[in-house]
Amino acid sequence: MIVVCAASGALGRLVVAELVARGSRVVAAVRDPAVDLVGAEVRHGDYDDPVSLRSALSGAERVLLISSPELATDRRVAQHRAVIDAAVAEGVRAVAYTSFLGADRGGDPMNAAHHETERALVASGLGHTILRHPFYTDAFVNAAVVGSGVLLSATGGRGLNTALRADLAEAAVNVLTDDSHLGRAYDLTGPPWTYQQLAEVLREAGRPVEHRDSPDAVQGPMGFLMGLARAGRLERQTDDLRRVLGREPATLRQVVERFL
Repeated sequence: MIVVCAASGALGRLVVAELVARGSRVVAAVRDPAVDLVGAEVRHGDYDDPVSLRSALSGAERVLLISSPELATDRRVAQHRAVIDAAVAEGVRAVAYTSFLGADRGGDPMNAAHHETERALVASGLGHTILRHPFYTDAFVNAAVVGSGVLLSATGGRGLNTALRADLAEAAVNVLTDDSHLGRAYDLTGPPWTYQQLAEVLREAGRPVEHRDSPDAVQGPMGFLMGLARAGRLERQTDDLRRVLGREPATLRQVVERFL
């Protein structure tokens, strides 16, 4: 039996659906057990309620620990540790954790909780696989597709190593169903792309856009992400996602076609 924690989120739903399609027995651990996830047994499993987590993980062989969206590092680490502790207590054989690229290199503010969680998971003695995610291509492309005909960016023409959420979900399913991934940590990146390339793909798909790039063109959370790109922090590339998927990850053109 495989338990998917935080299964009602966008990534969790994709993982559950793929596991069900492959014939796995799946338990969806969620904060609100009234959620409907076709083909899965739904159990109450709240990251802030350790007792509920033990009940949710009862009988599990494998667990997917999807990282909490909590922003406060201490609370986020405590939530993740609660899942790890429950897994140990319930005799779970292996845990896969959705970390973030760079978490192995230290505890900078963006990765501090992931860094501590990785260390806790390794120290737990559980079989484990660490899936270090990039940002989702979905968020960037969706914003461009629903735009007004002007594609704004603040990346300075630098590349982005984002990946399609569905590809990352499929990678998690492959890890959860194949013992050869135990003990490994994967740095998952998608095919590199730039905003100039995104503008060209949109035009070729019948969505003519004017592309403008300047450091102050985009504000808010997306502006922060573009600032990381402009600094070259989203250009790291590995072959890990392709190897875990057993195929090429979705290209920028394929992602755009999904959202049109």
